[in-house]
Amino acid sequence: MSRPKKMRSVQHPPLIADFKPTGIRASELEPLDLALDEFEAIRLADFQGLDHAESAEQMGISRPTFSRLIDQARRKLATFLIEGRHLRIEGGDIHFQRNMIRCQGCGHLFNTALDAEMEKCPHCGSHHLVDLAGGHGHGRCCRSFHQHSRRNRHA
Repeated sequence: MSRPKKMRSVQHPPLIADFKPTGIRASELEPLDLALDEFEAIRLADFQGLDHAESAEQMGISRPTFSRLIDQARRKLATFLIEGRHLRIEGGDIHFQRNMIRCQGCGHLFNTALDAEMEKCPHCGSHHLVDLAGGHGHGRCCRSFHQHSRRNRHA
């Protein structure tokens, strides 16, 4: 029996979670899922330029696990580019550290704490806000995870 998967720490939800070639309906393409932890591995190593040890530490996993994760993610991105598939960023055993809120009125993005409550956009006053962590099925679970972690550190 394998060990249970350790929850991986992801800084914040992706701003865009769905990609496809132009001119083709998503329903006509074979989907390819990139897990949120694989997305975070790409963000840390390839976008921010961190080495594997630093990236692993930020995600709360071992360096060998991070190396396997980044290899999987890179293979999936290559498949997406070469085969022209429908890439969806979703799923995985993760907890977000922070949240992103998008205003539907003006398009402004806000990087917020997970427990921050926003009723309206401070930029334009619109009440049409999208919780990006909640859109991935996270938010409440991540808030309680972090509250539990803080309590254990102070005990």
